Amino acid sequence: MIFPKIDPDSSIETDVSTLDTSCDTSLSHEQILSQVKQPRGQGAGMRALNLTGHVGFDSLPDQLVNKSVAQGFCFNILCLGETGIGKSTLMDTLFNTHFDSTPSTHDLPGVKLKASTYELQESNVRLKLTVVDSVGFGDQINKEDSWKPIVDYIDAQFDNYLHEELKIKRSLHNYHDTRIHACLYFIAPTGHSLKALDLVTMKKLDSKVNIIPVIAKADTITKAELSKFKQKIMHELTSNGVQIYQFPVDDDTVADTNKTMNGHFPFAVVGSSDEVKIGNKMVKARQYPWGTVQVENENHCDFVKLREMLIRTNMEDMRETTHNKHYELFRKNKLQEMGFSENESKSLSETYELKRQQHLSELQKKEDEMRQTFVIRVKEKEAQLKDTEKELHDRFDALKKKHAEEKKKIEDSKKKLDDEIASFAQRKANYQQQQSTLGKKRK
Repeated sequence: MIFPKIDPDSSIETDVSTLDTSCDTSLSHEQILSQVKQPRGQGAGMRALNLTGHVGFDSLPDQLVNKSVAQGFCFNILCLGETGIGKSTLMDTLFNTHFDSTPSTHDLPGVKLKASTYELQESNVRLKLTVVDSVGFGDQINKEDSWKPIVDYIDAQFDNYLHEELKIKRSLHNYHDTRIHACLYFIAPTGHSLKALDLVTMKKLDSKVNIIPVIAKADTITKAELSKFKQKIMHELTSNGVQIYQFPVDDDTVADTNKTMNGHFPFAVVGSSDEVKIGNKMVKARQYPWGTVQVENENHCDFVKLREMLIRTNMEDMRETTHNKHYELFRKNKLQEMGFSENESKSLSETYELKRQQHLSELQKKEDEMRQTFVIRVKEKEAQLKDTEKELHDRFDALKKKHAEEKKKIEDSKKKLDDEIASFAQRKANYQQQQSTLGKKRK
């Protein structure tokens, strides 16, 4: 209930008809007056009013929970690791279901990302789960750019969300958020050290996604080797400046548990969808000639720790970290590329106009450069054509001169031949005359 201020020096008989009694209609006019009136000199200006009913804003958390449950939740996991390391099996084991997966070959020319979305429900909570598998990762001979398709995919999801956010008519409440919330990086259980591909890839991804390193197929090495392997992995990640996701310790309810679990990185996991009867119950396990490895037995592997931290305890924190840290960093860089600055307080129209002027200036500069280049090329072409024309004229003159010489030679040869023909005809005529004269003498 809100009352207007009362001047301490004014009369205490305030017109209570102006008081707002909309919060509690159960109070009568006389009750309000008796609570407001005080003798002058005893706490003048101070009034005490005890609430006689329930206000009800403590139901806000319940309202948020009901609204969130009605809308449902989404969670996106990127499974990153070499082919055949057990990514699909671990996902099936984590969510106690069987996802559609096709075995991949080792002869793919490059790395591809394959996303599959599933609708899951537990009690009355619906979860839209997207599992993104890295197909062909680590199979190429040249692994120099194996991380690039993964970074491009993560950035593409951020860019899609930013595009939706910048629309005039947004629909973020029903937008399918495909941003990666957690990256399970599967490490081969070599027992020695991380591969160069692992270090380079995690370094490229640590500012874009929450990385949770896991040692796959941890039942293939001994406990002593596993402990040393974990220490070596964490030492290499720290020395190379790779930032992996840390479970939050600011919430008192889970601070101790998360702090303890942060010391268990990387999680050594075993996945299996096969059930084996141990004692009187069926458990997920892997059977070997020498014994049985129980997936949910914490003495055998860290699968339960991973499941508790990833799904039960910190799923919402990973969603918030993705939005508030990784996406905000991408958004900041993207908007700075668009011309926005966090130090200058400019309106959207001013920023747009500035960016437009810069764009027009760049276009004008490019146009001038292209015009200058065109003029230079035209001049070069004209000079080249002049040289070609001169060369052709020289060749024509040479051919013309050669033709005149050849013509003169032919005419000289023809004149000589005509003289020879005339001489031959004269000799022939003389011979015929001599023969005719001889014939007459004989007669």
